[in-house]
Amino acid sequence: MLRPVPVPWTNVYGLARTLLALGTLGTLAFSGTGTLFRPVATQGDYPICTGPMRAGVFCLAPENGLTATRWLCVLVLLVVASGWRPRWTALPHAWVSFSVFSGIAIADGGDQVTVVLSSLLALTALGDPRRWHWQTLAEGAAPSRRRAVLLGATGLVLVRVQMSFLYFQSCVAKLPHAEWADGTAMWYWGHSLAFGAPGPLQPLVNPVLASPLGVALLTWVPLVIEIGLAASLLLAQRWRWRLFAAGVLFHLSIAVMMGLWSFALAMIGGLVVLCFPLGSHLDVTLPEAVRGMLGRGTAVPDLPAGKDDGAKREGEDAKDAEYEREPVRHASSAGPSGRSAPPGTER
Repeated sequence: MLRPVPVPWTNVYGLARTLLALGTLGTLAFSGTGTLFRPVATQGDYPICTGPMRAGVFCLAPENGLTATRWLCVLVLLVVASGWRPRWTALPHAWVSFSVFSGIAIADGGDQVTVVLSSLLALTALGDPRRWHWQTLAEGAAPSRRRAVLLGATGLVLVRVQMSFLYFQSCVAKLPHAEWADGTAMWYWGHSLAFGAPGPLQPLVNPVLASPLGVALLTWVPLVIEIGLAASLLLAQRWRWRLFAAGVLFHLSIAVMMGLWSFALAMIGGLVVLCFPLGSHLDVTLPEAVRGMLGRGTAVPDLPAGKDDGAKREGEDAKDAEYEREPVRHASSAGPSGRSAPPGTER
């Protein structure tokens, strides 16, 4: 018997979209126009508007309008990160991500990852009927959108496969290099003027780099984490949770040590989709004081789903509370109710 398709429109994929948008937003907001768009040796002046790169938003900007265009992109990314109308912001998000990767002089691997993931997540977001991607889906909405559910679930599966191959390639590509094989690679990275630990962290990092065992662990532990994440789709969910925690710690360490925050946010966004169960929903309970300030009694910071947002507030909240207790829902041809899987099967 075929398994039902998980409904993809949950706050889990919404969290991934927010992290991707924040990574690109940070690059644009905290880097000056002169840093982002400048000449690069052997390549020319950025933005380079040749071939497919001419479709980037910065190539369409007027000659003296790069700063205004940069802040317009920041505004778009703020809207994406907020979670508002994912079906409307899906394509602008992918376009801005492509424009940043192809149009700035300081693009890194995180920008490339963001282009791929935002494009794949657009398959999911384009069918998302919710007002905010933090909301729970309205009851009965999934069975009426079976094609969109299938397309959205396909997008999430493609993201998972992409992340798995990315970690596999990242690990395997290091192995032929002697420094990674003999466990000394991080000694060189740790003493690099460009990517070494910042001044405040050097008293903590330098003793580790001075120890052969410390250097070996810093070199080989990331390889173990990467190959584990590459194989995570073949493992039980309890192992995926552990690998998710290890992956988040790994990428945050890279961000703190090397300053690659946009890369870290992009990879953690991909990890969310890779390691969380398909169709799962995060139950977030706000502190009482925060809920009092917001004037809401729901367990998640969302607005009611559906067309008549203000007319049936109390009834909608009751439905949302019921759905939050059943985090994984499926679109099935068995009936129009869109019932969730038995509690506990998602973990």
